[in-house]
Amino acid sequence: MSFYSEFVVPLLHRMFNLEHLSLYFLNLNGPIIDGNELEKNVVNHMTRLNKFTFNIRSIVLLHEQTNIPSNEDIRYTFRNFQKNQIISCADYFSKADEYHCHIYSYPYTLTYYRNITNNFPGGIFKCVSEISLFDERPFEHEFFLQIAQSFSFIKKFILHNRESPKNENQQWSIIEYSHLTQLDLVRVHENYVEQFLLNTKMSFRNDVYLYVAYDSLQRVTNNFTRDATRINCSKINYLLLFNKPELSCDLRDYFPHAKIL
Repeated sequence: MSFYSEFVVPLLHRMFNLEHLSLYFLNLNGPIIDGNELEKNVVNHMTRLNKFTFNIRSIVLLHEQTNIPSNEDIRYTFRNFQKNQIISCADYFSKADEYHCHIYSYPYTLTYYRNITNNFPGGIFKCVSEISLFDERPFEHEFFLQIAQSFSFIKKFILHNRESPKNENQQWSIIEYSHLTQLDLVRVHENYVEQFLLNTKMSFRNDVYLYVAYDSLQRVTNNFTRDATRINCSKINYLLLFNKPELSCDLRDYFPHAKIL
């Protein structure tokens, strides 16, 4: 039995007099939480409920499911939620053998938004200051532009994607992350490191804390001699390197303002 079925549902059934409910949790190993499930086990048991906000992510193993709903299927289950604007995002990860279903009420109220994929539906998220991106498919430049437009106040950006983008050589408008202070590029294909460090593709403020693998950084900067990445590297104030050898003079000169950790 899952945490949701064993603990969350019985607890909610004892709260039948609630008027406002905010429900945020990660549900592992089923069931997939959708509109039908929330209607059956939450809304129908709370006759006084007039405000219901939620942010719920369900993760199940693909091989344990015989019927995996599409994103359209998930949306349809909220047909009776007339008072709420509901956003759903369903993803299939074949390498991980997982199905993820993320549902939330909008406007979004949390300060973080995690595991954003290529199926991200968009929107404006003024409260969010921390995001993480993950997918088994590559992120292209226009996707990062959409992220910048949706999350204009992000300070912490974590990227996890091992697949190389396909349009890295095309010309695109410069993307600005004007509030960014922490950038984690450790678990990425090195082309994403290049994308963020090229000042013709990305622009961010000074005083950035960068997490990155040394080998990727060395290749992207042509052994710390490349002019095209020098401007953004000069904006790094803290550089945390993974798998680094002894620090060289070239590295220190290339990051003149950075404390190298």
